Parts: sequence; structure tokens; C-alpha cells
Amino acid sequence: MRILVTGGAGFIGSHLCDRLVAEGHEVTCLDNLCTGNLRNIEQLQGKPRFRFVLGDAVKPINLEVDGVANLASPASPIDYSRLPVETMLVNSLGTYQALEVARKNKARFLMASTSEIYGDPLQAPQGEDYLGNVNTIGPRACYDESKRFAEALVSTYRRIHGVKTIILRIFNTFGPRMRREDGRVVPNFILQAISGQPLTIYGDGTQTRSFCYVDDLVDGIYRALTMDTAIGEVINLGNDGEMTILELAQRVKEITGSNSDISFQPLPEDDPQRRQPRLEKAKAILDWEPEVDLEMGLRRVVEWFQTNPV
Repeated sequence: MRILVTGGAGFIGSHLCDRLVAEGHEVTCLDNLCTGNLRNIEQLQGKPRFRFVLGDAVKPINLEVDGVANLASPASPIDYSRLPVETMLVNSLGTYQALEVARKNKARFLMASTSEIYGDPLQAPQGEDYLGNVNTIGPRACYDESKRFAEALVSTYRRIHGVKTIILRIFNTFGPRMRREDGRVVPNFILQAISGQPLTIYGDGTQTRSFCYVDDLVDGIYRALTMDTAIGEVINLGNDGEMTILELAQRVKEITGSNSDISFQPLPEDDPQRRQPRLEKAKAILDWEPEVDLEMGLRRVVEWFQTNPV
């Protein structure tokens, strides 16, 4: 397949490009590098089945493709707080441009959505039929609501134009190539632990998350992009092993051998209290479930940060 990956130089996007090229597909990686980095794809540069295009996903895209994986968007609270308008535009106009490529080429279209569309959920675990609890005017709305709009637009293209669409709601993901300044909890804790700084917990640490290693996530994305059974579906992807942020801090301290203290700071507005995906659809439709346990994944990320100091 000839596949366009928007946001392909980002954390998850670059791992997806690796997998697609390794499986023999021709990949065009489109990225404006606002949060992506050329270092993430340097291992692919020069390969005959890979092409990098420096460009903005909100502008028209003219390509002949068989599939589109739409991953372009800031995804960290630090990034979408810094780039709120850009985040809203890439998830609205950028999704439209990517859908137009799929429509014109009669190609399948995969939308990388997010667990953030559930907001601060009132039920746990969160299944795909849960409609969410989102503050439409809060500081996270630029990301949450633009992803919800993207899902609506993708679903409209499926109904009106017959585009073969797949929507994946991605839960917390971690792994090598996360930026040091990413701001999310796993890189924060690891970098603080290996440098002897206090581990910063926002709130009392009882809020929960479910952490999926990037290789597992990319395997799910790849299956969804290439399996006919996924067409027309909305599917959660993540790890359903729920744990508190305080428990995560203790695990990171144990793995790194750190004596760092824990510093408690005020909880940001609209920070969700629970995040745990229901994975029945992923298991049934994609024959997929995560395999890398948290400790193994954390050890790999610790090693990556230690060997990639910049």
C-alpha cells in the first residue's frame, strides 16, 4: 500500500512509519515539525519506500495513496496549551484535507483520536459507547473538542462519501522518542528520577491512568489500517491496567533506584480523575491486546533517556 502518515515525524507517527516501511509499504511522512523531530525518522531517510515532506497538514495535499493515517496534532497538554489555535485547526481543517485525499483516491482513512474525547469520565472503564464528560470552554477544550469535531467529520465522510474510515481512540502511550520537554507524566517522572529531582505529582496522586507501550499501540494501529474488519469502526487502543499516579511514581523510583522525594502541586483544571479503556472491541475486531508490561516498558524508556541525553 501507498500510505500517507500526517504527523509522521512525531512520537507515535515515527514509530508507525517504521512499522509500515518494515512491512513493505510505501510511506509519505508529512510533518511541519512543530512538535515532531527529524531525529525520529533519521533511520528511514534514504530508504526507497520512505519519503519525508516538510509541510502543514492544514493545506491541500495532492498525493496518490491507498491509505491515510491522520496523526497530525499536538498531543501533550504543554503543546496544545502553547498552540491552542493551531491544535484546533489541524484537527479540523487538517482532518478535512486528509479526508479529501482519501476521498479522491478511494483510499481507507484512519483517524488517530484520543481518550481525551471522554473528558473527565463519569464511568470507568470507558467503552466506545460512552459519550463523555467534556468542558467545552475549559483550557483543554482546544484539544478535546477539536478531536471530537474530527470524529464527527470523519463519520460524516463515511456516511456521505463512502470513505472507508477507522477511528482509534488512543489512551496514554509511552516509549522511546518522547520529548524531554513533553510534559506528560512518564517522561517527567523518569527525567526527574534519574536527575535526583523531586517527582512532581499534580493533585493528591489518586487519579488514575492506563499506560500502553508504543510498540503495542503501533501494532494496533497497523492492524486497524490494514484489516477490512476495522472499516467503519470506532475502537479504543491502550492498556487496561489502571493505576494511580502515585503508584506510577513509586514504580519509577524503584526502577531507577532514585531517592527523589515526591512534590505535590495543585491539580490543573479539568484534569481527568480516571482513565481506563475497555478493550473488548480491539480484541474482537483486531485480535489485539497489549503485550509489553509496564515495568519492561519503563525500563526501555529509562534506558532511552539515559542514552539520548539531548
